[in-house]
Amino acid sequence: MTGPIDLLLDPEALNGCVQCGLCLPHCPTYRVTGEEALSPRGRIKLMREVQDHGAPVTKDVLRSFETCVQCRGCESACPSAVPFGHLIEQTRASLVREGISRSALMRIALKALEFPRLLRLGTAFLSIANRMKLIPKQLGLPARLPVRQPAIPSTGQDVFLFTGCVMDAWQRDVHAAGARVLEAAGFGVTPTNELVPCCGALHAHAGLSDDARRLAEKAIRGLSGDDRPILVDSAGCGASMKDFGRMLDTEEAKAFSERVFDIGEWLANHLDRLPEVAPLDLSVAIQDPCHLRHVQRVHETTRAALSPFVSTLIELDDDGLCCGAGGAFMVLEPAMAGSIRDRKCASIERSGADVIASANPGCSMHLADAGVKMMHPMELIDRAIAAARA
Repeated sequence: MTGPIDLLLDPEALNGCVQCGLCLPHCPTYRVTGEEALSPRGRIKLMREVQDHGAPVTKDVLRSFETCVQCRGCESACPSAVPFGHLIEQTRASLVREGISRSALMRIALKALEFPRLLRLGTAFLSIANRMKLIPKQLGLPARLPVRQPAIPSTGQDVFLFTGCVMDAWQRDVHAAGARVLEAAGFGVTPTNELVPCCGALHAHAGLSDDARRLAEKAIRGLSGDDRPILVDSAGCGASMKDFGRMLDTEEAKAFSERVFDIGEWLANHLDRLPEVAPLDLSVAIQDPCHLRHVQRVHETTRAALSPFVSTLIELDDDGLCCGAGGAFMVLEPAMAGSIRDRKCASIERSGADVIASANPGCSMHLADAGVKMMHPMELIDRAIAAARA
């Protein structure tokens, strides 16, 4: 337990919540626990108690704040447009500042994300250890992490393809598929590689706000002096980079954020440049990553980009409820993440789809760990184009 602390929350944003409860059905932690303190409404009430009334941060209060998946489904449902995502990020940042959050311990683990060569080396060791069953299953690592992967070549200077950190080390094949699709549409692609080793999304989620801002500034410097669009095939990274303008509140950061597009968002606006091919004979259900659906709010473009290339698109019947991955949430809260995932898997099973398409690496890994056949939308489009050329 701690004494009174200032969470440094914007009073107007905090007081925007009228405690109506419309957010409750859209909160994954509330859905699996039924606990008011693990709902957006309950968390905001506790924020008010701590900030406005000097309530101590007890273990139960800390649990409430640290078990938020940060899916931001509550924002889409909120009639008052309460920016809950920013409130919970700032709350976690304040807890880190006060030294009472486990997120402070994550700073060491996340440091490796800034060094691509170290990350690739660590991935190789993890891959070998995982195959020898030396890694605890609850960490949710893919069964087959790559030991070595071919580099993605630069093919022109029309667009940047953001490659990032974990996704580049663990799922570079998705980047390669995305690059080929962009090239099929006539765009020359420059992978960002070590120009921007990490966007800081996981740091922001953990409340490591100083690190998140530093990495945002580094990303902007890495791609400065250029106005090319920056295309992102990871929903979480794209949401983070689109938020640099708000986070840093500089004209340079705002201009940078305006250059960022989800790769599906970009292709949906350039479908006429893609070749007409026979669609894959597959029924595909789309799992919307929360940061595409509730933060970027461009999830419909995934459907627009994918629909010409598969025979059947299926909508899941859970209204976009979170899958439970939540960045590091599936590692830090494996039991709750698993319960949330069970709901998603039940919806997937009811869909009868052959494949589940998801535009976020965390969602893909979390669901694949439960035996779900996952593919990135770009992999499906790439496969359809390749089949036409065969």
